[in-house]
Amino acid sequence: MRLVPGGRGTEIDVDADLLGAAAELLDAGATVSTMEIDAPVAGRALVVVVDDRTAHGGIDSLGPLVTELLTEAGFLVDASVSVQADEVEIRNALNTAVIGGVDLVISVGGTGMSPRDVTPEATSQVLDRELPGISEALRSSGRVAGSLDAGLSRGVAGVSGSTLVVNLPGTRSAIRDGMATLGPLASRVIGELSGLVE
Repeated sequence: MRLVPGGRGTEIDVDADLLGAAAELLDAGATVSTMEIDAPVAGRALVVVVDDRTAHGGIDSLGPLVTELLTEAGFLVDASVSVQADEVEIRNALNTAVIGGVDLVISVGGTGMSPRDVTPEATSQVLDRELPGISEALRSSGRVAGSLDAGLSRGVAGVSGSTLVVNLPGTRSAIRDGMATLGPLASRVIGELSGLVE
């Protein structure tokens, strides 16, 4: 096997016999072209924005940002859903995503200390197993980057069925930093859940 450049800056494994056969075709005057595969590299994802104003028709500035960062990380984003800061609504949105079979659910907002910040409580009810290392890494990197919101976040992370669920604070800086930190961790967890990593 050998790694060769693939679509979207990735590398793919190619069998040596396959490379030899392609070389023979080129020697015979055949044209060999590469095919770009549009399948998601990292998996399917869904974004849940926890914000009362957005849920009531306000402009959503956070969902598109998370969607963009997930897409850059190779995820196919099924949707961005806005819900009120209500435990039942948050839990229902997360459960719907898990039942829908996505690999990753990112919620943004509702992780602070006000009475309306109930995202961690709702998420904990959905999780089969918590992954505190991810939450700690997100808080730690946020503090290093100077984000008070990330450092004060009560967000949790864990697994529900075969879906990774992660809470991020609802600010653009915390989301950018959190997504940068989460990328390799999410890939590892999703790989293990799908049986691709032992």
